[in-house]
Amino acid sequence: MFTGLIQTVGTLQTLGSEHLQIACSNSTAPLVLKDLAIGDSVAVDGVCLTVTAILGSGFVAVVSPETTERTTLSQNTGNKRVNLETSLRVGSKLGGHFVTGHIDGTGMLKSAVQTASSWEMTFTTASQRVARYILPKGSVAINGISLTVANCDPAGSWFTVAVIPHTYEETNLCHLSPGSWVNLEGDILGKYVEKFLRSGSASHGEIAIGSPAVLSPDFLAEHGYL
Repeated sequence: MFTGLIQTVGTLQTLGSEHLQIACSNSTAPLVLKDLAIGDSVAVDGVCLTVTAILGSGFVAVVSPETTERTTLSQNTGNKRVNLETSLRVGSKLGGHFVTGHIDGTGMLKSAVQTASSWEMTFTTASQRVARYILPKGSVAINGISLTVANCDPAGSWFTVAVIPHTYEETNLCHLSPGSWVNLEGDILGKYVEKFLRSGSASHGEIAIGSPAVLSPDFLAEHGYL
């Protein structure tokens, strides 16, 4: 589990078909390598990967064929800049939102416009696994970065986020240009809500949520939510 708050940016290189090497600068490596152990999880551009070796200023991680096909990691051309975040530890602050590191699909940067206080970045996606969870003021992880949707179309096929200068400059968003691909993960809370609403039935002793109409104030109060 991650928060979507990026610790630093590293560079990625491919080691064969199943391993990636991620390197950091000497000044930023401790942000990631401190307490890092073999078998730990690290979000690399939002993709949860398992550490198989620790290097002096980086680490090696294993990647499955499914992950390679579903994410932008397959588009690596050498020394690609990637966002890095180690896994959330019990008791740590949750400043972003719950990010699993399981990518739903990819999207593309359409435009990035600098305003007086932020960068307004618009992305598009053809993936229904992503679009269904995009809604105004909802959370989305872009290359592992926790961001809030400012605007979108009803289908979720395009959406805009406002990125503060610090986030823009300290992540790989500043290296994107129109047409650049990004990894996208929808809000896990929205996924569970959708699952409950679509279940249609429940076994004996469970709360049955067969349709959105059941979620009334009376229903919520009866089950301790109000």
